[in-house]
Order: sequence, then structure tokens, then C-alpha cells
Amino acid sequence: MHKTISTDELKKRLDAGGADFVLVDVLSKEKYSARHVPGAINIPETVDYAKTFEAALQVPSDREIIVYCSSGTCQASVRTADALEKAGYTNVVHYKDGIAGWEQAGFPFESANA
Repeated sequence: MHKTISTDELKKRLDAGGADFVLVDVLSKEKYSARHVPGAINIPETVDYAKTFEAALQVPSDREIIVYCSSGTCQASVRTADALEKAGYTNVVHYKDGIAGWEQAGFPFESANA
């Protein structure tokens, strides 16, 4: 089972520079373009997510990867975290609150439309 990170912990890590991990939004390109957590990259959920991830991003298997989707009830980030772990990534973290938690905390978003 993967580790989890809270909204406040993620915000602190991003404010500190965030260079030691990869933050991945697994929602659709459209949802990512509308708004996403600052610094996140978009690799939407697919059936064979580990291959999609590896094609989009070359990172060491021990690099910390934080994945999120829309909210605590959204299972896309759970499925993608599981897929990455099965593929051999050893430091996968689930930001379970996702977009909803970030918004509820009042933190700013980035958007590709801005």
C-alpha cells in the first residue's frame, strides 16, 4: 500500500522548492488545463499507466512520485499509484485529497488557460 500526503504537507513541500519529487495530475488533459496544483505535470490515467508514465517521463524508480486526481472519492490516483508500484517504482505517494482538498484549503491553482 502506498504512502499518503496531506494537503498541508504537500503545500509545504512545494513552497520549499519541490525539486525532490514529481507531482503528477492523472486527470484528463482538459481538467488539467482548466486548473491543477502548481508544479504538477499531467499524465492522464490509461489502462496501461506504467507504460504511459515511462513514455512521458524518465525518472529513476526510487524517485518520489506524488499522484493525485479530483478528490478523496476519485479512484484514478489510487489505480495509477498501484500501477506504478507494480511496475517497480518504490517511492509512490498518494495525495488523496486532490483538487478538492487543494481548493478547500484555499490554495491557488495554475491553469494552462491563464
